[in-house]
Amino acid sequence: MEGSHPPDRIDFADAGVVLRRHRLDDVDALHAVIEESRDHVRPFMPWADQCRDETAGFITHAVAGWDARSEFNYLITRPADEASGDPEQILGGAGFGSRGGPASVFEIGYWLRPDTTGRGVMTAVAGRLADLALEFDEVERVEIRCDEANIRSAAVARRLGFTLDRMEDMPITSPGEHGRDTVFARRR
Repeated sequence: MEGSHPPDRIDFADAGVVLRRHRLDDVDALHAVIEESRDHVRPFMPWADQCRDETAGFITHAVAGWDARSEFNYLITRPADEASGDPEQILGGAGFGSRGGPASVFEIGYWLRPDTTGRGVMTAVAGRLADLALEFDEVERVEIRCDEANIRSAAVARRLGFTLDRMEDMPITSPGEHGRDTVFARRR
């Protein structure tokens, strides 16, 4: 995928969700979902208690990272339904990028609001993101990292055929963490 970007929008018709790029006007909607999901994501996500300004900063960073080809962050949404008049609903987020590591390694990150888990959405999304990441000429490896206590995130990696590459001691940044990251990998 040298010189290009992944698609701005990816439809998952079977799961009833869409991935789409962040827009600067997503701040209030995304922040509302984060507030509703705080207790669910707090154990493993250090950003769980962020304020609106921090959400705005993340979105600004996400848009800039996309343009710089260093990170590709998406919102996971249930698309608007014109027939019923239901608006788009943000369900979570996912993305991939170099995340400060070597250019040949991209890391996938993801989260969902609690009423959306357990339906295969994240497995479908993370699998597609792994495939997209490995389409970049420079990427040789994709990783999913999670604290060893985060068994649900580890289960996504295992369902996708990622292999446990190593364990790393890490500082504890969220209350549910044990301080040991599992690093799952998939190679080109």
